[in-house]
Amino acid sequence: MTARLPVFPLATVLFPGLVLPLHIFEERYRALVRHLVDLPEGAPREFGVVAIQAGWEVASTGPGHRPTAGVGDVTLHEVGCTAELRQVTELADGGFDIVTVGRRRFRIAEVADSATPYLTADVEWLPEPAGPDEVADLLAARVIAVFRQYLGLIRSDPEEISEQLPEDPTVLSHLVAATAALTVDDRQRLLAIDDTAARLRAELRLLNREAALLRQVRAVPVPLAELASPPTPN
Repeated sequence: MTARLPVFPLATVLFPGLVLPLHIFEERYRALVRHLVDLPEGAPREFGVVAIQAGWEVASTGPGHRPTAGVGDVTLHEVGCTAELRQVTELADGGFDIVTVGRRRFRIAEVADSATPYLTADVEWLPEPAGPDEVADLLAARVIAVFRQYLGLIRSDPEEISEQLPEDPTVLSHLVAATAALTVDDRQRLLAIDDTAARLRAELRLLNREAALLRQVRAVPVPLAELASPPTPN
């Protein structure tokens, strides 16, 4: 069973439970925000955020501000996450600053032919884990330990490293995927994994890879700033 959903292509990956602020300046997405704000009380005010695989985030437009073929075309990843509208600030120029929170994952079945100025797609909701999972619980403890070591390599303030991390394995897996210094492709692969334990295993491999790279950089005896510029004559 599919559902029709407005789609917002972005050069980033959104995960359930994570906050995503956006500055809305294109007319087609201004129309999307107005549509969401005007929905009846209690209706879900959400749209799909999908990472761009190829192309440009800002599209060229034709009559009625419809996306046109050519320079503005984008190729989207199949799996995205809905963004629930939580806060809207209308700006003097007609744009909006909005705050959204990731809600649920989906897979694009087909980009729809819609009369709206913004993209819409028929999507299939992806399953989320329900109930306890002993394997995921054990992996979550390992991910927390490795993630803290990783944070120690990228942060200079010890108080930042002591921050509380979620114990729920699924919530933890989304937080790590969103906050670690990963590529869009890495994040996209993590978002597409349905099983929490499998996502945590993948994150362990990625965190160990990133930590090894950071340790190599720190092992360089010459400061990186000096490597990037010629020496100053005496």
